[in-house]
Amino acid sequence: MNFVYILTLLLLAACVKETVPNAVVPPVYGEQDTFIRAVDISSYPEIKAVNPVFYGSDSVATDFLAILKAKGVNTIRLRLWVNPSNQQSGFVEVKQFAEELKRNGFKIWLSVHYSDTWADPGHQQLPSVWQNASYTALKDSVYNYTKKVVTQVKPDYIQIGNEINSGFLFPQGNLNTNQANFKELLQKGIAAVRENAPKTKIILHFAGIDNANWFFGNLTALDYDVIGLSYYPIWHGKSLTNLKTTLTSLSVNYQKEVVIAETAYPFTLGWNDWTNNIVGLESQLILPDFPASPTGQKNYLNSLIKLTKEVPSSKGIGFCYWGAELIAWKGTQGQNASVWENQALFNFQNHALPVLDEFKVK
Repeated sequence: MNFVYILTLLLLAACVKETVPNAVVPPVYGEQDTFIRAVDISSYPEIKAVNPVFYGSDSVATDFLAILKAKGVNTIRLRLWVNPSNQQSGFVEVKQFAEELKRNGFKIWLSVHYSDTWADPGHQQLPSVWQNASYTALKDSVYNYTKKVVTQVKPDYIQIGNEINSGFLFPQGNLNTNQANFKELLQKGIAAVRENAPKTKIILHFAGIDNANWFFGNLTALDYDVIGLSYYPIWHGKSLTNLKTTLTSLSVNYQKEVVIAETAYPFTLGWNDWTNNIVGLESQLILPDFPASPTGQKNYLNSLIKLTKEVPSSKGIGFCYWGAELIAWKGTQGQNASVWENQALFNFQNHALPVLDEFKVK
């Protein structure tokens, strides 16, 4: 009697499980799925606080991370600032978010800015806590901070700096005024990773195509794993052929894996808040191949993925779509809000766009 009762309960439980509506079943990736299909969603903790509703391709309200996972995203890129004014993208937030992402089955890619705010080719400001440090103390700070990051967050990939075309940690690490210091500071970060997280892959990140070979040619003595390039047509040219040629030459010349560390493309030239968007003109597009439409956005990413996979010896290891989450989260009248909502991976009603299908394993 007890056996029959237990068997009946088990059968009922199985039936209930099978009839749960709209259940998201993440794909199971094998060991050979090593191609990085990443999104940068660094602002998601801030956006999540206003409780936006996201929808999958079936127009059913679904958890944001579950949509990404079901579509094939396997890696999440997060920026990390040393001591930001509002603590967003600071160490505590990034560590907590990374732990949540790992529980959801994502790999973690950290973009360490070594600054309290945005770092890019024109902005590489020292963190406030390091501004009065001697050069020797600065080197120690870079090592100790990087050690803390890799031992506590345990990323799969880490960038030593973000878009470091002109160096980082200005003025001491300015490539144009003191190349030796720049390399020495980079090496301190690299050493911290190698000595404390030997399985973490190290990326050096350059913005654009022009001068990329010169830049990495100056870093041949450094021990890193991956060359990362940002590529946005608005800033880095409209020739995908040039992008492919550069990726190939970098990989062949320096025997490194290469990854598109940042890219994005608009699905419309319209807007959904009162904040000026970065891309809003047809002259900023690659026409006629990729109009600002859901199909144009999808085809753009498809082309980038194909050319990355065509890098010789399978050294094109993946891509990252930047700003996937940057909907107009402050409302349609937000004046200091998203400059990127027409390049996100969700439309103005927060429905998943067709471009997300390009993340699927093929």
